Amino acid sequence: MSDITVVLGFDMETDIGSWSPYYEGVQRGTPKILDVLDRAGATATFFFTGEAARLHPTVVGSVAKAGHEVGTHSLFHETVGDPLFEIPGVKPLLPEEVPFRLRVATEWVAEALGEQPVSWRCPRLWGSTAVCNVLDALGYVADASYPLYFYGEQLTPYHPSRSDWSQPGDLRLLEIPNFCDMTVECTDEYHRERDQWPLFRTASAAALMEHIDNFSGYVRERGLPVVLCFYFHPWEFEPMPTRLHYGEGAVEPDYFLVENCGDYALQQLGLLVRSLQAQGAEFTTAKALAAAWQ
Repeated sequence: MSDITVVLGFDMETDIGSWSPYYEGVQRGTPKILDVLDRAGATATFFFTGEAARLHPTVVGSVAKAGHEVGTHSLFHETVGDPLFEIPGVKPLLPEEVPFRLRVATEWVAEALGEQPVSWRCPRLWGSTAVCNVLDALGYVADASYPLYFYGEQLTPYHPSRSDWSQPGDLRLLEIPNFCDMTVECTDEYHRERDQWPLFRTASAAALMEHIDNFSGYVRERGLPVVLCFYFHPWEFEPMPTRLHYGEGAVEPDYFLVENCGDYALQQLGLLVRSLQAQGAEFTTAKALAAAWQ
């Protein structure tokens, strides 16, 4: 395994997360991402909501044909795990609802893909013990949901406990922490300053690389391997509106959600991949990492 292992994750969901019903990013942004990855020779995992896969099976096929992994990202980008902070109108599934929703999401992605997906990511990185237990029972091998910025404990992938997903245990499932900069001093109670998305887009790939270097040093000082798991979205690579009107009202997303979406974000993604490659990083999928992890 390389000194730096990278899992690039793309969450294939409605535009601007939960704030629109549209799939312009999935349809128009995905081909651009695939082109950047192809030119760089990098592989990635694309986590599709069940709805995205069912509505756009040709996109699922294009991702698989390009040699990337297709995973699952819930059914409708709902909160399936434990919410970390309040979002008005966004309520989590009850624990007893989780098995059914995860099974249906898996079935919808499998229908579009032609085989069972084995890697998962929860929307907003809001996972839970219930989710991990269900994923393990469904045959998933990797879950890229652990929000390191919030829990701050597991710096490398681990097999979670059946009673507390944030702690090591004996599940077959591999839990993959999402990159954050642990050296950042936080004033926010949720430690969101450590989570460096979407800095590559709101600032630059170079700005993000500074935090990647901080994290790499932090992990190496503790004698651990450097595993960088990122989350991006296809809608970041298409221009997004600053205001949307549909249904019974309008939505005005916060600036950081839509700032520099489109060509600039695409350019910075390419620069980020090349910068990581210049450091000798090895790009892999969540599934392949689970198979190789010791």
